[in-house]
Amino acid sequence: MVALRPAGNDGRWERVAARPAGDYTRGVTAVRLVLALVAAAAAGAVNAIAGGGTLLTFPAIVGLGVTPLVANATSTVALWPGSLGSMWGYRRELTGARRWVIGFTVPSLTGGTLGAWLLLHTPPAAFDRIVPFLVLGATLLFLVQGPLLSRLRPSAPATTEPAPRWSFLAAQFLVAVYGGYFGAGIGILMLAVLGFMGLTNIHRMNGLKNWGALCINAVAVVMFAGGGIVHWPIALTMAVGGMLGGYAGSRLAQRVGQQAVRHAIVAIGLAAFVWLLVRRPGGA
Repeated sequence: MVALRPAGNDGRWERVAARPAGDYTRGVTAVRLVLALVAAAAAGAVNAIAGGGTLLTFPAIVGLGVTPLVANATSTVALWPGSLGSMWGYRRELTGARRWVIGFTVPSLTGGTLGAWLLLHTPPAAFDRIVPFLVLGATLLFLVQGPLLSRLRPSAPATTEPAPRWSFLAAQFLVAVYGGYFGAGIGILMLAVLGFMGLTNIHRMNGLKNWGALCINAVAVVMFAGGGIVHWPIALTMAVGGMLGGYAGSRLAQRVGQQAVRHAIVAIGLAAFVWLLVRRPGGA
């Protein structure tokens, strides 16, 4: 099997005869996998309740001793099955929205491909330097999610919706590039774009958002797996935990105070930003 791995810190990658999983799985223990399962279950639950699961899985994987670049790819792979389930749950909301589904597909796939390609060509040391600010940006997006969605959510759904315009396609392409590269916070970005484009039915908007995320992450998962930068024991363990947590979270969504969950996620995101900033070579 041919795969890729970093050839240095200048962005070059080299082909190897076999997937370099040994470099990423060394030191994996049952205790670490249990911790990964717990973190993913928590992420799946908060995704069902309030969103923002990536802000839990990414720092958790880094905390298990995985490099940030590989942790980013692993988190994307681990959470993708959950996005498949979310898409299935919203499938009925896309009835009659064929133009928007098609409009979402092309920029999501192409932008996600470009973003994943950029990650594969980012030197690991450079990613270490910028990832704290990616986490900070995602945390701030999550922080403003509530007020922004309250502006987008209408009192009554409109009976007609506009056709997607080229400006919408361009905006979705840029969101997809970011999503393929890092991914945290793409849901709120897509909802904002849809609102600015004139859509008013929040349920249909969520369905389109889930479809876009499914497309973006699908190409990223394929490229990351082919590039050999996925920590498979953690990714598969977290995929199971995410599905279990998502199911439990959907059952508890109506019973748990969402505001408290949101505050906890923001606190975790800010703490992860500081920790990632300090742990970089040379510190802050």
